[in-house]
Amino acid sequence: MAARAYMWFSNGTMTGQRYIDEVLLPHVRLFRGAVGDKFVFMDDNATCHRTLAVQDCLDSDGIQRLVWPARSPDLNPIKNVWDALGRQVADRNYPPTNKNTLIRALTEEWDKLPQQLLDNVVQSMVRRVECCITLHGGHIPY
Repeated sequence: MAARAYMWFSNGTMTGQRYIDEVLLPHVRLFRGAVGDKFVFMDDNATCHRTLAVQDCLDSDGIQRLVWPARSPDLNPIKNVWDALGRQVADRNYPPTNKNTLIRALTEEWDKLPQQLLDNVVQSMVRRVECCITLHGGHIPY
């Protein structure tokens, strides 16, 4: 997925229509189908995520979006995973020097991410949300 995400953004600006075509329809829709009616989709307030076309797409598939207020704390657990992945790529003996070697490095390092890291990130969410509530949405010292 990391290499795929890099390729999305390396091909130009992510627009609302690209977000629909390259993320929502092929990935989110399928995942929602696998999870069922209790599925709630979380994205951020990126401009391309907030177009009317995106909202219409989500509505037409019955996908409920988590309300995410502007300037809200970033509690998305994938940010921690991206950070770990970035450190692994940076620590390679031969860092990537072009797009192809970056894609290869991201894919290889993604496959090496320990399951325990992913489990820890998911399990940390309760503590992180409680901290966010305690701090009334202020800075969370990770």
